[in-house]
Amino acid sequence: MGALKWLWLTVFVLVADLLSKNIAQESLGYGVPQTLFPGLDMTLLYNTGAAFSFLSDESGWQRWLFVVIAIAISIVLVVWLKRTDKKQWWLGMGLALILGGALGNLHDRIMLGYVVDFISVYYQSYFFPAFNLADSAITLGAVIMIIDMLFLEKQSEAEANNNTDDFQKHPRRR
Repeated sequence: MGALKWLWLTVFVLVADLLSKNIAQESLGYGVPQTLFPGLDMTLLYNTGAAFSFLSDESGWQRWLFVVIAIAISIVLVVWLKRTDKKQWWLGMGLALILGGALGNLHDRIMLGYVVDFISVYYQSYFFPAFNLADSAITLGAVIMIIDMLFLEKQSEAEANNNTDDFQKHPRRR
């Protein structure tokens, strides 16, 4: 079963993402910013492209390209979760967050033909591209995986090596 126990987090991200997008579509006018505080607006936008609106000006073929890519990545993430040791909870959590975000945006692409974005962060006249909770989960999951890779994976390997050395030193424990 590996780290499949983290699929609850995937479902949580997916539900929160879809609910937040639904609320944004019902309560925000398209392209009309609603300021929460300086530097943060809620602005409903539709993204037919990928990250940072990459390929959004194309004729529509990109929708299905991104659907295929998202499905392939989701399959890889589920297999990776299954093969991940349940003790590697940082990695499991990161994979589950990325999977939940990927599925949220995949839902939009299939059902709507675009991804609903509504969070707009800016500083003075500099605007970061609008995003949603799925994008936030993907980013957080990637950060968690980087932390795991840089700091925790080495610690886990060292602990595993210590356990193996201990096992080899004491053959009667077999």
